[in-house]
Amino acid sequence: MEAKELGFIDFFKAIPDHRGNRHKLHSVEEIMLVAFCGMIAGCDSWNDLELFGKTKLEYLRKYFPYKNGTPSDDTLRRFFRALNPEAFESCFTKWVRSFQIELSDKVIAIDGKTSRRSFDGDNKPMHLISAFASEFGIVLGQLKTSEKSNEVTAIPELIELLDITGSIITIDAMGCQAKIVEKIIGKGANYLIGLKGNQATLSEDVRLYFERKTHKKSFFTESEIDKGHGRIETRACTVTEDIEWLKKLHPKWKNLKSIIEVKSEREIKNNKSKETRYYLSSLPAKPDKILKAVRQHWGVENKLHWVLDMSFNDDQCRIRKGNAPRNIAIIKKTALNLLQIIKKEKPRISLKAMRKLAGWDYSFMDTVLMAKF
Repeated sequence: MEAKELGFIDFFKAIPDHRGNRHKLHSVEEIMLVAFCGMIAGCDSWNDLELFGKTKLEYLRKYFPYKNGTPSDDTLRRFFRALNPEAFESCFTKWVRSFQIELSDKVIAIDGKTSRRSFDGDNKPMHLISAFASEFGIVLGQLKTSEKSNEVTAIPELIELLDITGSIITIDAMGCQAKIVEKIIGKGANYLIGLKGNQATLSEDVRLYFERKTHKKSFFTESEIDKGHGRIETRACTVTEDIEWLKKLHPKWKNLKSIIEVKSEREIKNNKSKETRYYLSSLPAKPDKILKAVRQHWGVENKLHWVLDMSFNDDQCRIRKGNAPRNIAIIKKTALNLLQIIKKEKPRISLKAMRKLAGWDYSFMDTVLMAKF
């Protein structure tokens, strides 16, 4: 079997090789294949990857020669610590673009996650923002920030890297900034952005308007009830386009068309909690569509962040030197995307179980490696 049959590897093998030619025992493709396969099969550390390569050498040679065997943990460690993460992320983004996902009217949730164990000495844990196509469970791209507060400057940079035409960009209140809205509109997308204390005057104006509802005919409401795992949650979404007064008071929000109130009431074992959230949007006042988009944004927590922690042990990962944490994050998200594609055909198998199966069954690993959207 020739390496060219591994379509996704073709997008990564063009990464400039930062190593000197002296004592170079493994090609970039050979190192990448061990890393990708090992991550798919449940590896969490450099030692895991080395052991995976040694025990699966016969399988790996179906794709590349590995004349010098598989790389050691030291080789893998040095390679990914020095690898340019921007170049690696660019290859990842190009690979995802090759899926040609139809994103028109689909939600792209942008949100950040800190890898808690990635701190190194005085360096803080790595914080990444990701763009997540919620309906498909696919990560579109990532960008590192120096700390959580820098999401505001990093989000426009991430948006610039993506093809988001026609999509709905959802961001929590951290991203409620006029410059971010302008970037989204400039890229041909719509926005639905949380509103909170970082825009205190605007937030208070919106809250009071919904509380008073002086023109009741201009408000549209949709409700839904969600049950499962001993939990009952009721959500009511109220939307209005009657906001000319708001545009005059706050003119910097480009293409602002509607404001939204979402009231949630959750009951778990007779314990009730209530929460009210407010949003700005360039979408028309269609509460059913907006409520769906809000729900899909919340999905970034349990379909991406929770999966990275529970299925990929992200918060427990001790890889923390140089560029390695950021590069390993791309490998995890590549593995996650491949498994999500396969999951469409095997919905009853969890991602964690799929990782185990890939390590046990060569034919299933082949299926994952050759997955196409």
